[in-house]
Amino acid sequence: MSEMGVAAALVCAAAAAWLAGEWQSGARRAQLLLGGGGVVGTGPPGGLVLALLGASVLPAAAGAAGLPVLRRVRLAREARRERERRGDAVIALCGVLAGEVRAGRQPGEALLLAAHESGGLGEAQSAVLAAARFGGDVPQALTVAARRPGAEGLLGLAACWKVAVDQGAGLAAGLDRLEGALRAQRDQRADLRAQLAGARSTAVMLAGLPVLGLLLGTALGTDPLRVLLHTGAGLGCLLVGGLLEGVGLWWALRIVRGAEAT
Repeated sequence: MSEMGVAAALVCAAAAAWLAGEWQSGARRAQLLLGGGGVVGTGPPGGLVLALLGASVLPAAAGAAGLPVLRRVRLAREARRERERRGDAVIALCGVLAGEVRAGRQPGEALLLAAHESGGLGEAQSAVLAAARFGGDVPQALTVAARRPGAEGLLGLAACWKVAVDQGAGLAAGLDRLEGALRAQRDQRADLRAQLAGARSTAVMLAGLPVLGLLLGTALGTDPLRVLLHTGAGLGCLLVGGLLEGVGLWWALRIVRGAEAT
């Protein structure tokens, strides 16, 4: 086999492996993005590998600089999961509370049982339950509890409670409608996130195409890492390309996040 044939085979193998890895980890890599928009972080391990391969400290320094970015991404992901957990707990609270009221319990007693069973009040549970137990302002306590991210559904519960107490309306019926509305809103967000996952993963995959270029250059024997890290023109191209890559990825993901927020 000729040298060009060997090079072509290496390029095809590298491209196939890279594309397979991209398709399988697209969603995971999408989570490694800046919470407010940014570039994909390689992290210290990737920086050390590139530093060894390219005989330069620049990749290692870039990997170290990416630590705050990765920390921000992790915190944003944890905050999103906490919001979703609170939202699910509020939905469960409405369902259990409606069942307890329908079973004939007084609203205050039903709230005590439902809160302990569902955990929908979270950190504000003691204040809300104290108001329910000792005749306090339960709607106000629920309004304060709804200020936590993900617990906004408690505003609806406070409104249902106030209407039921002031006008004698059926609390269980209002809670059923509130639970249905919160579930529909949650399902709509989940469907939208699933539909946008493809666009997000595609943006991240396209941002990784320069890696394929490096593999291609290496397979052809041009040593692109040496050119990029040890020549003035290469460093200039690396800087400009990195900035353009970051801006393009940030813009694409900003569009996706804007669609998620609507």
